[in-house]
Amino acid sequence: MRFLLIEDNTNLAQAVVERLSLDGHVVDHAVNLSDGHAFCATTDYDMILLDIMLPDGDGRAFLKHHRASQSKTPVIAITARSEVSDRVSILDLGADDYMVKPIDFAELEARCRAVLRRNGGGAQNLIQHGNCRFDPLAGTLYIDDTSIPLRARELRLFELLINAPNQIFSKSQLVDRLFSYDADVSENAIEVYIGRLRKHLEGAKIVIRTVRGLGYKLELL
Repeated sequence: MRFLLIEDNTNLAQAVVERLSLDGHVVDHAVNLSDGHAFCATTDYDMILLDIMLPDGDGRAFLKHHRASQSKTPVIAITARSEVSDRVSILDLGADDYMVKPIDFAELEARCRAVLRRNGGGAQNLIQHGNCRFDPLAGTLYIDDTSIPLRARELRLFELLINAPNQIFSKSQLVDRLFSYDADVSENAIEVYIGRLRKHLEGAKIVIRTVRGLGYKLELL
């Protein structure tokens, strides 16, 4: 997927770009509305992440122009204002969703997935491989007829691995995905969560392999 991020906060923008890039997305970053319009004029995007308060204007003007152009590209607005009236106006102008700062990266990823599913007409959330079924919305893993509820970080870790089979993730990448930037955790925490998932996957046609010196990957048997 190709994303356009329109955000003037450099630190936030860098964090969002790095986070989405871990999922294999390509992210172009515009620091103002003018650059945003220029990007849209030359490139087709799967998703636009739009800050509302920008140095050269109000993001709602961009949103209004974007919808007037009949563009089908979904937009998630990012706003520092949490008043109901602001959120309503953003949605009425054509935003597919919105987030209030400070944003949680896991929530941002989930909202992106949800908007992309809706935009693509996809209603199927269940992922199945062999005798293993995974419902990310319910947070439940099924091995044959046995249901296994996953805790929050187990869920996020398994969702990452199952959506990218055979892709190797280093421990540092997984720490970045599972924990906030200010969390004081070591890479050993990843070993704990990998161990828990492996126990859950006993008897499944899926395994999590250790790639020595590199990290972990999920394989379908």
